[in-house]
Amino acid sequence: QLQLVESGGGLVQPGGSLRLSCAASGFTLDYYAIGWFRQAPGKEREGVSCISSSGGSTNYADSVKGRFTISRDNAKNTVYLQMNSLKPEDTAVYFCAAAPYYCLTPAAFGSWGQGTQVTVSS
Repeated sequence: QLQLVESGGGLVQPGGSLRLSCAASGFTLDYYAIGWFRQAPGKEREGVSCISSSGGSTNYADSVKGRFTISRDNAKNTVYLQMNSLKPEDTAVYFCAAAPYYCLTPAAFGSWGQGTQVTVSS
């Protein structure tokens, strides 16, 4: 069974940093693009960042460009999201999901994790 597990969330002050991890079990990430998504209370889920299976292609939402960095370590079967200069509007539950090879439409993603809460507040 394909399973993704997010970790690394928490409470951080504005301007702080967190690193989220998305670990896979039951399958190898080598053939999957991984996307990070987030959902704030009362808002729709939005895409944050994505990395292709090879790691050669990445993309970011405009709201996080220059602050967030996605990376992957296929040997550890894990994808990371380094989040710097965090803002209160980054507060949300962050999810990771997998899609075959490339970062395509959100509908292509499956095997959603349970999410990890990120709260940015002073």
